[in-house]
This record gives sequence, structure tokens and C-alpha cells, in this order.
Amino acid sequence: MSPVLKRTLGYFLPYWWLMLLSALFSLVVGAMDGAFAYLVEPVLKRIFAGHDTGIFLLVPVGIIILFLVRGISRYIYDVTIKLAGQKAIQDIRNDFYQQTIRQDMAFYNRQATGDLMSRMTNDITTMQEGMSQVVTGLFRDLISMVALLGVIFYRNWQLATISFIVFPLTIYPAQLIGKKIKHAAKRSLDVMGGLGTTMQETFSGIKVVKAFGVEEQVTQRFKQENLNFLHQFRRYIKYSSLATPVTELIVSLGIAAVVYVGGSQVMSGRMSPAELFSFIAAMIMLFTPVKKLQSSYNIVQRSAGAAERVFQTMDERRSIVDHADAVELGRVSGRVALRDVSFQYGDEPVLQGVNLTIEPGQMVALVGPSGSGKSTLAALLMRFYDVSHGVILLDGHDLREIRLASLNRQFALVDQETTLFNDTIANNIRYARPEATDEEVVAAATAAFAHEFILQLPDGYQTNIADRGTRLSGGQRQRLCIARALLKDAPILILDEATSALDTESEKMVQQALDNLMQNRTTFVIAHRLSTVLHADQIVVLEQGQVVEVGSHADLVAGSGLYSRLHALQFRDQEQLDQGLPA
Repeated sequence: MSPVLKRTLGYFLPYWWLMLLSALFSLVVGAMDGAFAYLVEPVLKRIFAGHDTGIFLLVPVGIIILFLVRGISRYIYDVTIKLAGQKAIQDIRNDFYQQTIRQDMAFYNRQATGDLMSRMTNDITTMQEGMSQVVTGLFRDLISMVALLGVIFYRNWQLATISFIVFPLTIYPAQLIGKKIKHAAKRSLDVMGGLGTTMQETFSGIKVVKAFGVEEQVTQRFKQENLNFLHQFRRYIKYSSLATPVTELIVSLGIAAVVYVGGSQVMSGRMSPAELFSFIAAMIMLFTPVKKLQSSYNIVQRSAGAAERVFQTMDERRSIVDHADAVELGRVSGRVALRDVSFQYGDEPVLQGVNLTIEPGQMVALVGPSGSGKSTLAALLMRFYDVSHGVILLDGHDLREIRLASLNRQFALVDQETTLFNDTIANNIRYARPEATDEEVVAAATAAFAHEFILQLPDGYQTNIADRGTRLSGGQRQRLCIARALLKDAPILILDEATSALDTESEKMVQQALDNLMQNRTTFVIAHRLSTVLHADQIVVLEQGQVVEVGSHADLVAGSGLYSRLHALQFRDQEQLDQGLPA
């Protein structure tokens, strides 16, 4: 048994009692198949040779009773094994989501969201199909096959030996075809992941698709991806369809040999016609579970291809983990120090030799051209990534020596993406503190200047805001995010372009909410619009991953560095806009 299959079946162990119940009733089904084949010969003898009309009248009743018991037993084992399979799949899906959601940000940088969704849905569903087949095959078809083998060997061991010789001949082609099926299934699921990525990108970016009128282009892209999937899945169809004809061809050799030898024995008087008929009936019934086992093997191979993809994601190792001696911090004062901090994505340097000291309660602005490393620096502060060189200290503790859960409690984030969820407004605000009371939620919304517009919505705080809050304006979404950060009440606040996408009126109201949020907190503000950071205690100017200037707004404007040039450029553009001239 392959390690992947063994690991998959391991998820069944907690539900051994369902499997045991299923096994007991599958024994009944298998025994019924054997009993039916065994009784054919004596019943035919008594009816046709002994002219026993009593048995003849009882045969229809016996058949009905036999199949009634078999049907009830089949129903019970089928329900119990499928329930065990569904519970096992539920555990796999839970483990997959739990492992994935706890991965580092670096994992999400290299992993397409659509592919993750495909593995969660398509791959695990394929695994479910395979698990049901393998366990059902072992319990039902294998037991039926053993019972029927017992009957044919009891009836005539010479003919049974002849017919049994062909079964080993089916093993090699089955294994060869099974490997092809597994490879083809895995490739088709890889392409299905690409389809999922395409759908996720276009549906989430539908506004851009519509604005640029590229429906035809994205449709053609999807059609090409779908065609690629068809090409890969066609190989799976070809190999899976080949398995049964090959098996039947080999088995036909055994049937032909049995008919010839058995017929010769009947004509020579060494076997009665009833015995030969009973034997052939049992042998034909035997081929049904054999073919089902062959089909189950092919499905299991496809399932193994899906399981490899699922377990590959689940086994991804996290680089951001708690060290064995990590410390638990209470609420920190908010003193942050960066000592010779450098960071790189792969071989690409992003930050180099950054040295900063931020005192509790200070407002620090991170400014500079796009790609200068501002957002990366903020991500390092929250330990979304570990520094490549140097150290970041929080109240004197290396971030890598602090437990992740307690480190997370020290930060609140408000960024330009205004991430909201398909839930009620109250639950979106309560996201950081699920245990918060309704009064605390309202207080946070009030401080964020969101309370009034919330009350104007159809269901107030219980209004469902749809996917990503699309029913709200940009300013309203941003104020809900600020309310969420207020409710968390963390000592350190990170504002990443929190007002960059807002109009002037919305920005003014959001800025008031941010002023409430920043009180008595160490605040890092990432901004392109320099007018929002004029009152910062420190302005840190970054260029190509290096700190090129540090100081107050007045000091930096008075100089001749990058900040002064950026300020002059923005001031000139603003003047031209005020005068109605093109910037």
C-alpha cells in the first residue's frame, strides 16, 4: 500500500465502529452471493431430476426472501461506510484549511488562490470518491469474491483452478494502467487549479474587466485553459476506459477453457449438467466483484493523484513559528528598534541596513517612491516575514523570541484594501475580538464616525454587507476597518495608505477617525500623500530599500534631499489642480 493511500485511510480510524458495522453487513451480502451460487445445483437437481414440485413452488418465495435480506444488509453497510467516508473527508478538509490558513505570508505570495480553492474542492472531492471505492471494494466485493471462490472450488476444484489461473494475468495490466491513470488525473487536476485561478482573478476583478471591455479576451483565456483541461482529462478517460476491456478479454480465456473442459466432463458422464450450470453461474457471478475491484483500483489511483496534491499543500513547512523558548508578552509600551535590518525575497534585496528607534506613542511616517520597501518594513514589524539580517526589538525583545499569538495582540492594521467579509457589520467590527459586547462594538463604531451611517442601513449593525463590503462606499468601508482596529485596542498601529483611495470629503472624515485611533499608540503611517504626515514625530524616507533621510517635516523640507523634492513636486501638482491646470 502506498504511503499516500495509507495516510488517507488513516483518517478512517476514528470511525472504526462504523467500518465494523459495515463489515458485518457486507459479510451478509457476500455470504448471500455464495449461498445463491451454491444452492443452484441442488435445487435444480430436486426440481428437474426429482420432480419436486414443492421446492419448485418455494423457489420464487426463497428468491424474494434472499434478496430482501441482501437488500437490507446492502443498505446498512452502504450507509455506514459512506458516512464513515464523509466524516473522514470532513476531517481532511478541516486539516487542509487549518494548515493552509496558518501558513506564512511567503506561502501566499507563491501560491495562487484559485489553485488552493481547487485543491480544497475538486481534489478533496476526488479523494472522497476514491476512499469510498477502496473501502467499499474491500468490504463488499472482496468478501463476495472469496465466498464465490469457495463455492467454485467446492463444486469442482479442477475447473476452479483453470478459471483461477487467468486472474493473476490481470494484475500486471491493471498496475500499468493504474499508474497511467494516476499521472493523468494529477495532471488534469493541476490544470483545473489553473482554471480556478482564472475564475478567481476575473470574478474578483470584474470591475476592471468591465471598465476595459475585455470580456472577450478573458473568455478566450478561460476557453484555452478549459481546452487544456480537456486534453489532460482525455488521457484519463482513455486509460480508465481501457482497463475493463483488457480485463474482460483475459477473463474470457478462463471462461472459454471452463466451457470446453466442463462440457467434455458432462459429455463423458463425469459431471451432471446441473453441476456445470451451478459452476458457471458461480463463476459468472465471480467476475462481477472482480471487475468492480478493478474499477475501484482505477478510481483509487485517480484519488491518489488528488491526495498527493492535497498532502503536498498540507505538508508545506512554515518558516514563521514559535521558538521553544519564546516568551509571552502582556501589553507592551510600544518602543520599537530596528538594528541593521535587511530583508530579501529569494535573491532580490528589498531592505538594506535599516536602523531606527521609535519611542512609545510616537507617530512615524514611512515615505518614498513605490517599491522602496515601506510596506515590507511594516510586514516585518508584524513578523509576516523574518528579517534576513539584523534584529527588530519590541520593548527590548527580539520579535523572533516572542510568541506569535502575543505578538499579534500588539498590532492593529488599517490598509488601503479595506478587507471586509460577507457577514454582518457587527461581526466585521468584532473580527479582532469575537468576545466583544454589543456596547463595545457600538463604541468603536462611534469613535470611527461610522455609527450614524450604520443606523441608516436596513438592519443597522445586523446588515449583511456582502462580499468584500461592496454595498458600502469606500469611506464607509474604511471607517469600519478603523472601528475594527479601535476595538482591538492594540498598543501599536500600522496605517498602510489608509486614505489613498478616498475622495476629499471621505478622507476628511476618515482622517478624524484615524486621529481617534492614533491617540496613545505608537503609529507607523505609510503614505504617498505627504500632506497626511506633516505632524509625524519622525519621517523616515526610503529609497531602493535604504533609509536616506530621517527627521521632522520642517527639517526635511528645509533640506535638499529626496523628501524636499517629493514635497515640492506634490505641492506644485496640487497648486496646478487648484488652478484648474493639468498636473
